[in-house]
Parts: sequence; structure tokens; C-alpha cells
Amino acid sequence: MGVTRLMANEWASKGINVNAIAPGYMATNNTQALRADAQRNQDILDRIPAGRWGEPQDLAGPCVFLASCASDYVNGYTIAVDGGWLAR
Repeated sequence: MGVTRLMANEWASKGINVNAIAPGYMATNNTQALRADAQRNQDILDRIPAGRWGEPQDLAGPCVFLASCASDYVNGYTIAVDGGWLAR
């Protein structure tokens, strides 16, 4: 988040917005071992208010938003796509 904010401040005067997406636990090949471990999987799910692992397609909406003119005045922000993990 710090690098995102720093770059946003440095590049804003050049008309460049810098934002980031911070994904939470996502169901991908990289997390297969965690999901296969019943206890670890449950421990993780217990901390996610949405009660599920994220899917890669959950990132699509924020990506489209940040790539569109709808976010023209959004600068220096990190969007958490984590099922509420950071809201706890």
C-alpha cells in the first residue's frame, strides 16, 4: 500500500493514477495444499466473513473498474478483494 501511495503522489501530476488490488485467499493451484489440509482450510475459512475462498473471477470487477473511466479520480487506493478478511 505504501508503494502504491508513493507512486500515486509522484505520478498524479503527470495524469497517471496508481492503484492496487490486494487479493485475499484465492482458490488457485498455489493454494491447493492449504485447501487440501482440512484443519488449515477450516482455520482460514473461519476468518473469512464471506465463508469461502475467493475465485480468480472475483478479481474481474475491481480490475474492470480500475481500467475504466469510472475510476478516473481514484488515485493511491488499494482495493481489498478478500471476502471481508481485512474488515475483521
